[in-house]
Amino acid sequence: MIRNVVGSVLALAGATAAVWSPFRAWYDGRHGSDYPIGDLFTGITDTGSGVVGSILLPFAFAALVTVLGVVLRSRLLVAVAGLVVLGFTVLWMVRVGQAEGSLVVSGDGRGLGDGVANAFGGGVLLLLGALVMSGRPKSHRLVPAAPPPTHPTLDGPPPDGAPQDGPPLAGQQPYDTETRSMPYAAPGHFDVPVEPPRDRDDRPRY
Repeated sequence: MIRNVVGSVLALAGATAAVWSPFRAWYDGRHGSDYPIGDLFTGITDTGSGVVGSILLPFAFAALVTVLGVVLRSRLLVAVAGLVVLGFTVLWMVRVGQAEGSLVVSGDGRGLGDGVANAFGGGVLLLLGALVMSGRPKSHRLVPAAPPPTHPTLDGPPPDGAPQDGPPLAGQQPYDTETRSMPYAAPGHFDVPVEPPRDRDDRPRY
């Protein structure tokens, strides 16, 4: 829980820095929101651009992915947002190096501006947030309990293969299907069959 909170704070701070960076100087004293997004792929030009079509667009997309990742507690989404921010920032640094012949930070505004540093730092914070987050807890599947074993009763014949209470009596079946009962035997002596007790004759004998 604590890791998710700390990681979410880092991720949101990184997304905020990335979105704010185009409103700072990126190159030649111009804000990043003044450069069209096409300059990232074709090279830096003097053509101006509106905010919607500027290099703010990929950073706004990364911020949206970050918010979605924080809500879903998805480390993958936050990491993807960080890679998007760092990827476009590095691509811009390559374009500046091509325009200047070298990658420098100059005080006269000809080199990289502080907006690039904000974007780069925001991307790093996003990756750190993804590393710190613990993600969503894994769900554990419940294993259904095994059904209780069935035992033969006197209400019907025992199932096939069911174990008997003792060895069958000599010359008799282990179960009488007509009387629906087990053969009578002396308790504890399954191998010595005996007859069931007869009624006592109480009449006097002469």
